[in-house]
Amino acid sequence: MTDVPLRVGSAFPDPPFEVAGRKPAGFDIDWMTAIAAELGRPLEVHHFDGSNFDGIFAELGRSIDVVASGATITEYRKTLARWCDPYLRSGQSLVVDVAATPGVRGCDDLRGLTLGVQSGNTSQPVAEQLLAAGKVGAVKAYAYEDIRTALDDLEHGRIGAFMKLEPVLRRLIADRPALRIVQTGITTELLAVAVAPDDAALADQIDAAQQALRRRGEAARLARSWLADSDPRATAVLT
Repeated sequence: MTDVPLRVGSAFPDPPFEVAGRKPAGFDIDWMTAIAAELGRPLEVHHFDGSNFDGIFAELGRSIDVVASGATITEYRKTLARWCDPYLRSGQSLVVDVAATPGVRGCDDLRGLTLGVQSGNTSQPVAEQLLAAGKVGAVKAYAYEDIRTALDDLEHGRIGAFMKLEPVLRRLIADRPALRIVQTGITTELLAVAVAPDDAALADQIDAAQQALRRRGEAARLARSWLADSDPRATAVLT
């Protein structure tokens, strides 16, 4: 056991991965707590509050040791961080106000509508591709922390749809009965813990800890706690 904390960076508008409160919680927080315990280190959670999520990776090796924040691996992000073995498979989903736009059943029905995304989120390039193909009227990128503002805008007709990872959207619209997820599995993405590009030793330690935790069923247990309301065809832990 060491007194040196494992400093974990997370953004906190994204339940069930991170849930803000007096004591931070969520799938990623619990997963990293278990990993830190496996490594014999205390956990120290750092809240990232930048407007563009990709900015969190610049803090690796400086204010934080690890990013664990529902983060998906992309080719661009591979240039910003070293990625541990993935722990979850998920993908983008689409939410709309079904009363306002009853004809929208998926991305092929968005022509002429404004699609909302978060800046730096993996939904953004998907939306830009739809725009380039003429399948949406416009894309509106919200600051990362303004996802609830985006959903407010959707409820009031200021945008026509919003795109985000399935388990997050499902949690965020739970108390918004006018909104409904109409398409899941728009992408297939692997979520993982990230460390500084030159920190191979820490990545190896985290991978070994993850393997031990999976063997003991910890990933499956956390999935039952935090992902029970997700579509298993769209979101699943990797064992």
